[in-house]
Amino acid sequence: MQATSTIQTPTGEAFESALQARTLCEAFQITAAARAEQVAVRTADDSVLLTYGALAERVRRVAAGLAALGLQRGDTLGIMLTNRPEFHVVDLAAMHLGAIPFSIYNTSAQNQIEYLFADAGNRMVITERAFLERLTAVRDGGTPIDRIIVVDGAPGGTLSLEQVEEGGDPEFDFEATWSAVDPEDLLTLIYTSGTTGPPKGVELSHRNMMTKIRALQQVFPVTPGGRTISFLPAAHIGDRWSGHYSPLAVWGFTVTTCPDARKVMEIAQQLRPTVFLPVPRMWEKAKAALEAEIESEPDDARRKLMRWAIDTGIKKARAEQDGRSAGPILELQAKVADALVGSKIRRKLGLDQSEWFLTGSAPTPRHVFEFFAAIGIQICELWGAMSETSCVMTVNPKDRNRVGTVGLPIPGLEVKVAEDGELLVRSETVMRGYRNKPEQTAEAIDPEGWLHTGDIGTIDEEGYVRLVDRKKDIIINAAGKNMSPANIETWLRSSSPVIGQAVCIGDGRPYNVALIALDPEGAAGKSVDDPATIAEVAAGVERANSHLSRVEQIKKFKVVADEWRPGSDELTPTMKIKRKSVVAKYAAQIEELYGS
Repeated sequence: MQATSTIQTPTGEAFESALQARTLCEAFQITAAARAEQVAVRTADDSVLLTYGALAERVRRVAAGLAALGLQRGDTLGIMLTNRPEFHVVDLAAMHLGAIPFSIYNTSAQNQIEYLFADAGNRMVITERAFLERLTAVRDGGTPIDRIIVVDGAPGGTLSLEQVEEGGDPEFDFEATWSAVDPEDLLTLIYTSGTTGPPKGVELSHRNMMTKIRALQQVFPVTPGGRTISFLPAAHIGDRWSGHYSPLAVWGFTVTTCPDARKVMEIAQQLRPTVFLPVPRMWEKAKAALEAEIESEPDDARRKLMRWAIDTGIKKARAEQDGRSAGPILELQAKVADALVGSKIRRKLGLDQSEWFLTGSAPTPRHVFEFFAAIGIQICELWGAMSETSCVMTVNPKDRNRVGTVGLPIPGLEVKVAEDGELLVRSETVMRGYRNKPEQTAEAIDPEGWLHTGDIGTIDEEGYVRLVDRKKDIIINAAGKNMSPANIETWLRSSSPVIGQAVCIGDGRPYNVALIALDPEGAAGKSVDDPATIAEVAAGVERANSHLSRVEQIKKFKVVADEWRPGSDELTPTMKIKRKSVVAKYAAQIEELYGS
């Protein structure tokens, strides 16, 4: 298909054309031509700002430059960048060549990078100065890297991105190249976080992702031309889907890049996103901050008004969740509460123009959903962040949101429960397989095409899916009782602002204990050796225990001195617990908790 045959269409028609495109390349060309004057990618301070027209031109020049350096269809390209506009430029450029760009977590150690490069087989990598020393060490250590391209300068032995752009062949046929990309061509590799072994390269095709985008538009309809924030690592499927492929190729959004995930809520205040997708921990911390602000309100009458408004909204939300009518009086009270308090809080947060609020990848307590529903922010939980299925598998429809579930399967995706309780899915969005790992691919996808997700869950009569925990994480205590550590840990994290992360231990043990890391912000200035700090944590553990059955409750805990950061020994870059690593690292402390 020639570019000129589809791109000269009005914006509304362009969206429908992009949605039905065969590849992400075709979709992007349609969208970029229709929105040439609209901002496509920007930094929060507007120090870098690219319109769709400028982005498309840079993509063309970088693609020509990469082709001149030898990058061809089917070749892999490593990318190690923070969330910055240049990522979108180089990833799109490689994609238009039919190459396979993949990202490396910025916290990766030298040996981890060496493993990924050996598996991917890339001979070229694009990075920034902050990571150059590590990549140079990888190259000097024997990994065959022919080119290191640096987006913010060109130290010795590297090329700058500007040099790549200027080095393309003027006769390079860009349109013919991207038009030749096939739906079955690989779009990217997403490497798993490696919590249960060496990372596996998930091979996703253009067909996988376009199928996912089309399915989600049916149940998660977005208005083209909106705004969103890219803050998750580009190596994670969540950001590839929500911060890159969907918004730029199909939705025609303005994407604001956020290299520091801790500043997402701050950026939201000035951006006013139309689609907002924070991870659960961000919602939990936002709730804690709002509650603290309400309690510190010096005006007693105003404080009481805010409390009343929240309580009224929660009552209404609970009635709706239970399938009961809120009744005319409560409905009226809720409208007044929203006008006086809820709408003002939404504006203050910068979330008054959002069409969708989503979250997933980890359990979220019911009280978090109820609190935000009370101020008019209805968070729809989804089952996603699984690279093997191109991200989202189920999502709660906004008009039929069922708190406590992860929603209904997206169109075209089948879900069933295996005999052992594991959830299996089948869809055109399921990966081609794991790169260079046919045996592990066969273990993951059975002969009938069902992907074994590793999640334990249930499906109710209406088709809503509920997650219990990861199959490998289920705790079976000494008495044979099965428990979900994720559920216990969720209550612990949300029970006190000083608790940042928690790991529940209890497999094969007589009772449950917990390792707790303090929250850098909530516990700022507090010491793990301070009795007052320990007392605050103990109060939080007690509150969490009040929501748990007797056998699930935490009997003892230990506050660790280390801060658990994304990409550390304890957490993956997307803040998932590295359970095996934690148990090994803190073995002595765990045994102390089970002492006399």
